[in-house]
Formats: sequence, structure tokens, C-alpha cells
Amino acid sequence: MDIYELIIEMKLIERRLTLYEEKYGVLSEDFYKALMAGELEQYDAYDETRADFSRWKGFYETAMRRRDTYKKQIQKCKLSETMRIQPAY
Repeated sequence: MDIYELIIEMKLIERRLTLYEEKYGVLSEDFYKALMAGELEQYDAYDETRADFSRWKGFYETAMRRRDTYKKQIQKCKLSETMRIQPAY
């Protein structure tokens, strides 16, 4: 996956994360920390919330992997050679 494709995918994932952040009123990073610490077990009784949390966790983990991949790739190349001069759209 090239850098441009990573950017597009990262922005799509960010939009999904924003929807969950707005719905539940916390940032994804804080949600993820609480979920991994077992602080949200009380919500397991609710099917919709449990499903949302599962998807939210997946999107967040994917976003973190994509961000790491982006950082590694951007370090390997010159930014001036990576940037698009003409818009892609």
C-alpha cells in the first residue's frame, strides 16, 4: 500500500471513529484505554453497545496500525518526492 492509499484509508477510518466519539462522548484513545482496562464491562449487557464497542475497537486498532505503517514509509522517502503536486481529484 503506498502512502497516498494509506492517507485515504486513514481518513475514512477517522470519519468512522468520529461517529463513535460523537455518539458516546469520548475520544477513541480514552475509549480504547478504558476498554482494555476492563472498565466498560457494565455495557456488555446491551447488544447494540457491545457491537458498537467491538467495531469501534477494530477501527481504532486499524487506525493505529495504519498510522505506524505511514510513519515507517514516510521516513524511508523524501517528502518532496512523495507529495502529489496535482490534486488526485
